[in-house]
Amino acid sequence: MNEFFKNEFLKRDWEGRQGVRVFDEKDAPKTKVDFLKDRVAVEVAFVHADFLGNDLLKFQMMSYSLLNKIDVGVYIVITKELAQKYDNVNFEGSIEFDKVTKYLPAYKSSIQVPIFVIGLEG
Repeated sequence: MNEFFKNEFLKRDWEGRQGVRVFDEKDAPKTKVDFLKDRVAVEVAFVHADFLGNDLLKFQMMSYSLLNKIDVGVYIVITKELAQKYDNVNFEGSIEFDKVTKYLPAYKSSIQVPIFVIGLEG
């Protein structure tokens, strides 16, 4: 799925062949988001749910509050329904739409940039 998204975003002139660094300085952390275009950052997350906070904070760091690179973040994740369709893929512990929408309100005091969450149903 990652290759599919990469190809589709790159076809539409988004930055992100190797990801897009959050910080520009050479000695800064090498933190990246997947895609960037027109002040919109996109993170496609099929990883373990432990990365949820880190992914959301990338959007905040890139917003007006620090780096002023984005106005909105888009977080693309799977749904339980999609995970069940691919029983040959181990999605156990993955970031799922229900988890994100459940825990996102807990970050509202730390994250002021709008984040759109898209759950893939397949």
